[in-house]
Amino acid sequence: MQDIKTVKFILCFCVLMMGVYCILNLLPVGNETEIYENTVRLHVIANSDSEDDQRLKLLVRDAVLEAVEKKGSADSKVQAVTNLSDMEEEIIEASEKVLRLEGCEDSVKIDFGKEKYPTRYYENFTLPSGTYTSLRVVIGEGEGKNWWCVLYPPLCTAASEGEAEEEFLAAGFSSEQYKLIKNNSGLKYKIRFRFLEVLSEAFGFEY
Repeated sequence: MQDIKTVKFILCFCVLMMGVYCILNLLPVGNETEIYENTVRLHVIANSDSEDDQRLKLLVRDAVLEAVEKKGSADSKVQAVTNLSDMEEEIIEASEKVLRLEGCEDSVKIDFGKEKYPTRYYENFTLPSGTYTSLRVVIGEGEGKNWWCVLYPPLCTAASEGEAEEEFLAAGFSSEQYKLIKNNSGLKYKIRFRFLEVLSEAFGFEY
């Protein structure tokens, strides 16, 4: 009888250790954590889900991207953050100018800071859910569907996988970091990203 209890204890212990190992293997470390830290996201939120407000959202998006592009490319995330911080009023003015030309009197608000994002699948890469530095552009009541992209590295207009990879590498990402988010590789990491998102939603922790 004692032997059976011992065997059960050993089996339970092994299962527990395997579970701990799997969880630890799925937690963000090294290269993955740096993805959160070295990226600046853009989040444009429409006034409502009406067809016209969604159309205006895209016009505001274009105005924001044009203003950022005129400012010139940043050599680092620190410079990108500085540039965007200095441009807040300029971005608001450019956005509201577009709205006024369309006969819309909605105001535009800027919130530049940390924001929690879900896992986001782009054409050539996947960014894990997590807390990123984010430029939020809110139109009117901000109750409509939103539009996301990546301001740094400057990927909002990157049209091909080659361009996306070049921008990540130019921004200081390593080849290994790019492999983590590349859409035709790194399935293990996509599972990891999703696992973290589920844990975050369930237990409310930040990563």
